[in-house]
Amino acid sequence: MYNIKTKSVEIGGKMLTFEHGKMAHQTDGAIFCKYGEQAILATAQMGRVREGIDFFPLVVDFEAKYYASGKLKGSRFNKREGRAGDAGTLTARMIDRPMRPLFPKGMMNEVQIICTLLQTDTEHSASATAITAASMAILLSGIPFEKAVGAVRVGMDEAGKFFLDPTFEQIDNGDLDLIVAGSEDSIMMVEAGANLISKEKMVEALEFAHGEIKKICKAQVEFAAEFEIETKEVMIKEESELAESLVNEIISDAVMDEVAGITKKEIKDGLHALEDKVIDACVGQIEEGEVTEKMLKKYVNKKWGESLRRRILEKGERIDGRKTDEVRPIHVEVGILNRLHGSAIFQRGETQALTVLTVGGPGDEEIVDDPDRPEYRKRYIHHYNFPPYSVGEVRMMRFPGRREIGHGMLATRALKYVLPTEEGDQFPYTLRLVSEILSCNGSSSMASVCGSSLSLMDGGVPIKKAIAGIAMGMVMDQETGKYKILSDIQGLEDAGGDMDFKVAGDEAGISALQMDIKVKGLKLEILKEALTQAEVGKKFILGEMNKVISEPRKEMSSFAPRIYTIQIDPSDIAAVIGKGGETIQGMEKDFQVQISISEDGLIMVTALDQEKADGALGRIKEVTYKPQIGDILKVKIRNIMDFGAFAEIAPKKDGLIHISEIADERVEKVEDYLTLGQEVMVKILDIDRQGKVKLSMKAVPKD
Repeated sequence: MYNIKTKSVEIGGKMLTFEHGKMAHQTDGAIFCKYGEQAILATAQMGRVREGIDFFPLVVDFEAKYYASGKLKGSRFNKREGRAGDAGTLTARMIDRPMRPLFPKGMMNEVQIICTLLQTDTEHSASATAITAASMAILLSGIPFEKAVGAVRVGMDEAGKFFLDPTFEQIDNGDLDLIVAGSEDSIMMVEAGANLISKEKMVEALEFAHGEIKKICKAQVEFAAEFEIETKEVMIKEESELAESLVNEIISDAVMDEVAGITKKEIKDGLHALEDKVIDACVGQIEEGEVTEKMLKKYVNKKWGESLRRRILEKGERIDGRKTDEVRPIHVEVGILNRLHGSAIFQRGETQALTVLTVGGPGDEEIVDDPDRPEYRKRYIHHYNFPPYSVGEVRMMRFPGRREIGHGMLATRALKYVLPTEEGDQFPYTLRLVSEILSCNGSSSMASVCGSSLSLMDGGVPIKKAIAGIAMGMVMDQETGKYKILSDIQGLEDAGGDMDFKVAGDEAGISALQMDIKVKGLKLEILKEALTQAEVGKKFILGEMNKVISEPRKEMSSFAPRIYTIQIDPSDIAAVIGKGGETIQGMEKDFQVQISISEDGLIMVTALDQEKADGALGRIKEVTYKPQIGDILKVKIRNIMDFGAFAEIAPKKDGLIHISEIADERVEKVEDYLTLGQEVMVKILDIDRQGKVKLSMKAVPKD
């Protein structure tokens, strides 16, 4: 029934195996890919040309199934997988980024890539394997595609030695988490978090990764050669030679080169004026149906893009007058929202980010239930929001998309390595940062990194270093190989350029990298140059930030909660929690606090008010109190008998005040001296072998 073919190659001490012929026979291309204990089914399918679109409709999905790790979904009420979580969304985004530039330019056919995680060992991420599997599926599908793409994930040990396929624990606690995708001759995509390592060390890591990628790509090419693959015909976007020639006749290069400006509006106004000029001059051709307004506008913008690139490559001139290594003017403010726990505005050119810090207790940690790894907790969270008004648009406000999730994770990586730790720094707080992009003209993700660093310092969070981020760009002539690297690209340079390379860190070290390209790949020499130029830009940005705030405030905001601790015997944890949690929940309700308990008996009380914290701590001391002979304490009378009274010395723990210990004089009747609910001072006289406690009122010192 099956005509199965396989191909294997050793990568990082594990076998990477491609298998074709057993699964998904009706799709254009399918591959069953195994790496270690990971198993992914990748499929590639080409569809129709959707009417009215003018872009390449590539859709990439990563489906992580709960059964892949032998888990049931955490929800009690819905066990079916829903929309992808953040991890799945980020993986889908990483698959898309190196693949997209390798399809034919102007291709209009729908293409869908689906990578389904069928099995995992719960210890390793499948992101890099998914990229590789997607590439193999496309090569076998016959869909036109430039070349094979491979990907690896790289970690670094304490000695600075690189290794492949780090575990989740090594990713979470190590000094490097690097994902690289590329072809046999170049690098296509980089995604990295690093503990402020040098650019030289990062380049070493990229070289190490690319060496393994070459082996993966070679295996794909060899495997594809075993099949008779018929290349599919695709629809390429229709070009109009007439419309292009009309635009070139009406607008000279010199006139087009005059379209420039510091703001996006200035440039767009200049382009709209040229569009109107061309349309007015071509009324006859439009009425005859020879060209359309849309076509003419398209070629005006195309010509302007060529002008942008020409000016940069030939003259080193940018559209806003900056030098290639110059950063736009920066404005910084902190503490602008006085009741919040920390806040900052960071503005670079027209890009403005408002970042707000919220501090919580240990119980505010985010519990993450991902299908491919054990449940884990996050005590540092960064959310990025990109409202339509930030770019002067009107559109529906929906759930966070891939852009928002991706930029939020990038900022998380950038700050992760400088945050205080719970153990070493005695900082058990949960931190949530939200970056609201109020205005955007390029590099809003790096503005959110800068804003986050400022907001944390404003909030008194003792971060180890201030962190800044910068987006680097590039314009390259593919024929000559001539290129120019640009610092702090704005939106139109990003759209018209060939690279978006984001770098975050302190003055000399790197904490996060993200690279996307539109060309077919980049040599390491260009990346080295971009990192060197980025270092200069980071220093300038950090200098501007330091003028406003150069170190964390000594105290957190008075509106932020404080955490108070008390150590108890682990055997008393059950007493603090109570049956069904009634005791701890009662304390949280009574004192309006949050209580967290660790296995070693450390209790953390998070409260906005010292008095409420003291009340909760006092109650905990009562619950865990262990009577000692000689202790003097206040007790409440719970029961009166003929021979004495029982008093509560701790929750659910009573002691007996014998009638002879009530007063110095002879007591005939207990009720003459004590009433139910009365509070009195007593001294513990004795505790017998059964734990029964004998109390005395008359033994309490009178002064």
